[in-house]
Amino acid sequence: MITKLINLKSVCFLLIFLLLNCKNQTDQSVIKVQSSVKTSTDSTITYKEPFRNQFHFSPEKHWMNDPNGMVFYKGIYHLFYQYYPDDIVWGPMHWGHATSKDLVHWENKKTALFPDKLGYIFSGSAVIDKENFSGLGTKENPPMVAIFTYHNMEFEKAKKINTQTQALAYSLDEGETWTKYKSNPIINNLDKKDFRDPKCFWNESTKEWNLVLVAGDRAQIYTSKNLLNWKLESEFGQNIGEHGGVWECPDLFKLKINNEEKWVLLISVNPGAPNGGSGTQYFVGDFDGKTFTTNQKDTKWLDYGADNYAGVTFSNLPEDERILVGWMSNWSYGQKTPTKNWRSSMTLPRQLSLNKINDQYILQSTPVNSFEKLLKKDYSKAVLDIKSNKKLQFDYPSLNESQINFQTKAENLKLVFYNDVKDSLVLNYIKNKNEFSVDRTHSGIINFGENFATKVHTTVLKNLISDQIKYQIILDRSSIEIFLNDGLYSFTEQIFPNKPYNHLKIISEEDLKLKDFKVSAVNSIWNKN
Repeated sequence: MITKLINLKSVCFLLIFLLLNCKNQTDQSVIKVQSSVKTSTDSTITYKEPFRNQFHFSPEKHWMNDPNGMVFYKGIYHLFYQYYPDDIVWGPMHWGHATSKDLVHWENKKTALFPDKLGYIFSGSAVIDKENFSGLGTKENPPMVAIFTYHNMEFEKAKKINTQTQALAYSLDEGETWTKYKSNPIINNLDKKDFRDPKCFWNESTKEWNLVLVAGDRAQIYTSKNLLNWKLESEFGQNIGEHGGVWECPDLFKLKINNEEKWVLLISVNPGAPNGGSGTQYFVGDFDGKTFTTNQKDTKWLDYGADNYAGVTFSNLPEDERILVGWMSNWSYGQKTPTKNWRSSMTLPRQLSLNKINDQYILQSTPVNSFEKLLKKDYSKAVLDIKSNKKLQFDYPSLNESQINFQTKAENLKLVFYNDVKDSLVLNYIKNKNEFSVDRTHSGIINFGENFATKVHTTVLKNLISDQIKYQIILDRSSIEIFLNDGLYSFTEQIFPNKPYNHLKIISEEDLKLKDFKVSAVNSIWNKN
């Protein structure tokens, strides 16, 4: 009798164990995806180091910040940038230089502009003077003209206010070598502390050159016939927009929407961004060649993540193209990120467009089409079913160099990217709040800057009027870029996991169908796999 009771007890325990085990299995399904791309890190090989982004531009070595002088000429995209060639923190500014034929693969070039007795070389822009209005070249060989800010350190040490002036340099060999204009500066500064970052463009409507720069907490607009002599026409921004910090890196350009044309003014501000530190706001309005006006009341942001700053667009592109690149960092912690030989990357180049929702103009951004050539699709399913309160897990070794696409109803959905040492990055949409958040507070190394991971970055999607959300998520080794509904909202964040993320957990409180679900590895632009 005792033996029968013992056997019965054993059977009961076995049944309970099996039931619990079955329950655990039904709570979470696992899909294992093999990668078509080999990934590895090696601290001794340039562009293979830990945290080195594999398909975003970064300098071979040393410090980089704002993109400058972006211009397209003879099939080549030129990217100049703020560069300090002697350290991985900010220092005496130069212009670094890189070129691309497709906005995806980049070739490092020699340093373009160096500091001199007039000062450091701060941010600016470049144009092609096709008609040789400046007289610095010929019509047969038009000059590439860079207009930039000098920052005079001797004036700063003497506690003078007017440390910054605007200057010009030109190249007659397509950006390879540069000559500084003998009569620099071309725009003097009498009494402004922050007077910088000129963005120049040809205005076909007025047949003049325009230039917009920032002076303190507002923008100034200038005109010129020859790129050398400039007239101040107007100011913008005294009582509009975010004024939590200094205005920087303006851009002014035209975009078409349906049967109308509008002008967009970009203004970066530091601090004052919605999720802390530096960010880029924009205004949509009208421009008559001298004055920019807008009916916009609220502040609009180019990106709702923490790490897209100082973005400007390429000049000399076809009229229907407007492509932006931003500095993928934040001045709150940008000089402290845990990289050794270099510091910071640029965002993926993004195509800009205008949308109109509830009588408001919205600036959208999506990765340029040429990015698609880097993708290798490793998993796809027409409909991926997520059951309520169940977890679907993907095990994927290339997750930290991947793109994930899908579309679903605007219902509660959580995506957790994590690794085997319990670092995690969480994306979360909450329907009843219409709120999207990025939580990097446990994403890996976070202790290098007090403002890097102190809070969850949350945004109310007030322009989301569809009952569907289309997700495009792009992870590189130390970054994530998220585009919702074709860039109606974008979020750019740096991340520094102790080991690459290799698991993705998808969690929903409701039954949910993820349509056109795709996982793709992204090839490195720097090294052959």
